[in-house]
Amino acid sequence: MNQMPDVCPPPSGPRFTPKQGQYLAFINAYTLVLGRPPAEADLQRYFQVTPPSVHQMVLTLERAGLIHRQPGVARSIRVLLEADALPPLRPTAEQLVNSSVQRY
Repeated sequence: MNQMPDVCPPPSGPRFTPKQGQYLAFINAYTLVLGRPPAEADLQRYFQVTPPSVHQMVLTLERAGLIHRQPGVARSIRVLLEADALPPLRPTAEQLVNSSVQRY
């Protein structure tokens, strides 16, 4: 008698933080352009962070079910979300500063 009507829950937003979204977008773009996933060193260079920071982010993304890696296999990061669920990849602050300086 006291049945709840069939109500769809509101659509949830992204299951990742803005920073995590940028890592996911980079992994996806890198894989599309170069045909293979990035190494952690590639992530480190792009985001200008330390190796432990990159490794922690990769572990966090994996625990959250956003990426998959094969243990013992280099360059095995695979994004588990559809590309349209990812944010656009934004240039880092370092890249914006460098690109605004005109060279002669």
